[in-house]
Amino acid sequence: MHRKMPLNSSDLVQRLNRLYPKKIDLSLGRIERLLKNLGNPHEHLPPVIHVAGTNGKGSLISFMRAISEAAGLKVHVYTSPHLVQFNERIRIAGDIISNDKLIYLLDECELVNEGHPITFFELTTAIAFLAFSRTPADLVLLETGLGGRLDATNVLTRPAVTALTPISVDHVEFLGSHVTNIAAEKAAIMRKGVISVIANQERKVNQVIAAIASNVGALCQFQGQDWDFGIPEDKFNIQTTSRNSYYSLPNLQGAHQLQNAAQAITCLDALKKVTFSHKHVEFGLLNAKWPGRLQQLNIGPLMESLSAGWEIWVDGGHNAAAGTILAQQARIWSDRPLFAILGMIKTKSPGAFVAPLCPYLSGVMTVEIESEESTIKAGELALLVNEKGLRATPMPSIRAAIEKLMVLSLSPARVLICGSLYLAGQVLDKHN
Repeated sequence: MHRKMPLNSSDLVQRLNRLYPKKIDLSLGRIERLLKNLGNPHEHLPPVIHVAGTNGKGSLISFMRAISEAAGLKVHVYTSPHLVQFNERIRIAGDIISNDKLIYLLDECELVNEGHPITFFELTTAIAFLAFSRTPADLVLLETGLGGRLDATNVLTRPAVTALTPISVDHVEFLGSHVTNIAAEKAAIMRKGVISVIANQERKVNQVIAAIASNVGALCQFQGQDWDFGIPEDKFNIQTTSRNSYYSLPNLQGAHQLQNAAQAITCLDALKKVTFSHKHVEFGLLNAKWPGRLQQLNIGPLMESLSAGWEIWVDGGHNAAAGTILAQQARIWSDRPLFAILGMIKTKSPGAFVAPLCPYLSGVMTVEIESEESTIKAGELALLVNEKGLRATPMPSIRAAIEKLMVLSLSPARVLICGSLYLAGQVLDKHN
């Protein structure tokens, strides 16, 4: 009999953390051995679109999934990290994996692994491959965890398409602080003869990608050369090698989502064997969902305490590039004051994240991320933000921060809770 666990799957996460600490040790040897002993399930998958990059991977996948499902395709999805529930990481033919199936596959992987060293992410990746290999589907959307070259997902030898979203500096303790080195790590998912759809990058990043593609024989489609988008008269125009079409603006908020949507369409068109009609694309653009990215709260305990005219938005962005994206949105949000409630973990750079936002913020409240050992203390985080010329105040909780802001602001304001996916997940968990 398999162990039962609550629907929030917290017991599973605790079990995984206890047995397999969330250390990151980039290597392929451990997962290759486990997958071999499992019968190499990663070699028995539907066509795979493999996605790497720094920002936008999840949004790109959400658009591809929505469009594909609109076309009637069954889609497996593997993303990380999760926001609220561990099960979110694995979708089998469109459905979030059940607790019972998750436990069954974990037991199987642990049994086959025979106590050999394995990391948290490697084990969950093996579970995903095993699940996907046993359920018929038309497509797999696969997100790298960190980097690309030595990421557990990079055991695939023949993906149908690869994609690189915008690449910038993040996870410096593992990938280094030079964007060209980071680009080389992520570009290592490219394969000989396989189309790789490349989002807009710094020139030096594109040069690295082009060199690696030439070396391995990958077929690159660069934004600005082989595909692009425009917004004439509030319509969304996509130009790829196979289409020049107009659609409604995407459902996901933020100007950066236009690029993600355009890249999604380009990736799907590269599949060749499947045709996505105008109707399929339109429906997918209008119905894609990716929680915790410029998401407005409409109900829940935090909303109940707000006065009329106030808004709360949540975004899990946490690096310099994400700060720039949020600043673009903040520039549009000029109708009322904007305050940030900021929580971050120790491996991130608060100064780099908030710097682009500085001109648009009326103030910052810092908080600690509950039950997260690596959280930056609110007082320390406030000092780091103050170094950028912003006035930051440490607060004991998000609710306390909002109540304080309502006293300080002379008019209705907009509140942006940001700085960490862990923080975003906790907020959304309380507002589902």
